Amino acid sequence: MTTHSGGNSGKFKADRTLDCIGLYCPVPILKAREEIEELMSGQILEILADDPAAEEDISRWSKRTGNEIVYLERKDNILRVLVRKK
Repeated sequence: MTTHSGGNSGKFKADRTLDCIGLYCPVPILKAREEIEELMSGQILEILADDPAAEEDISRWSKRTGNEIVYLERKDNILRVLVRKK
């Protein structure tokens, strides 16, 4: 299990969850882009994915868009990422 950004997702509550399990690049990023557009600034999108490339793809996407990854955890091949909309 890898955990980043403080290791405590309990201080963040997802406003919306995007389940991308079983989907592979580029679909998780395309869906994340659509979902985050529906959120207001400061709200949090939870992304669940099992694509091995998802962690790197989501990290690059968040840097490029200015959205902040506030929590990231990989457990049992499932990636869970909380992204705060800029």
